Amino acid sequence: MLATTGDHVPTGGEWAHEVKWDGMRILADSAGYGDRGRYRLTSRNDNDVTGAWPDVAEGLREVRGLRRRDLLVDGEVIALNAAGVPDFRTLQERMHVRRASSVQRLVTTVPVTFMVFDLLRLDGDDLTREPLATRRARLTEVLEGSPWQVPASYDDGAMLHEATIQQGLEGIVSKRLASPYRPGERSQHWLKFAHRFRSSYVVGGWRPQEGTTDRLAALLVGEVTPDGLMFRGRVGSGIAAKQSRALTEAVAGLARHDSPFADEVPRVDASGTFWLDPVLVVDLDSHGQGYPRLRQPSYRGIRTDLTPEDL
Repeated sequence: MLATTGDHVPTGGEWAHEVKWDGMRILADSAGYGDRGRYRLTSRNDNDVTGAWPDVAEGLREVRGLRRRDLLVDGEVIALNAAGVPDFRTLQERMHVRRASSVQRLVTTVPVTFMVFDLLRLDGDDLTREPLATRRARLTEVLEGSPWQVPASYDDGAMLHEATIQQGLEGIVSKRLASPYRPGERSQHWLKFAHRFRSSYVVGGWRPQEGTTDRLAALLVGEVTPDGLMFRGRVGSGIAAKQSRALTEAVAGLARHDSPFADEVPRVDASGTFWLDPVLVVDLDSHGQGYPRLRQPSYRGIRTDLTPEDL
């Protein structure tokens, strides 16, 4: 279930408000029972990411140890930066690693927390038609004593909105307590309020650092629209040496001869650009869109959990 961008934080007793985490959305599924039970972590685009997060999967086994045979929960994996704030860029250090030895090392050096905010199935019972208030109450009960965390829920959305600004958090999500869980639906029952303009865009090309031909220094990005991929600007801020290496690896094999954008890219941006098949999704922060370009965009990370079709 996905949230819709809201224009004002709702008030009243029919709403609950939670922190909006700067992490990766995960469904954690425990099916079966006993030693033959299956454990699976799934990303938003239905990729099996169990191997990337063995510490989260271990938490799933501990939850099963609380005499629960069957469980499906929705939540977000987060990692804290040096300031102790959830940061998607910190999480990036682990998102793309699959080699078992490297993953085990990162479990220690880049620890993560699974923030679980919804319970969809319990012991074979489908709870998606139950109201959120009921699902949250049962979730708190079922995860008591587990390493996973159930984030706090607040009845004062305006207070939480201001507090998360002061603490440098990403924003808040307001949820209607009577709402069912509708998988895959972007619902008006969940409203999101981000403190920064963060969105996902498709990469259509890259530019090398001046004086080089292979050092990736900037991306050309576009927005998916009914008329095709529309150019939204060039971003170099936030792409330091470490990010450049990761992006260089990500774009390998995606080269093409012509622009993938449906509209004309200005000559100042197109000059020296290496065009790419439009399949890679990245997150950017900006000060909003000054038509048609983003204002002061800054690179945040690759979204391996999203495809252009998701946008």
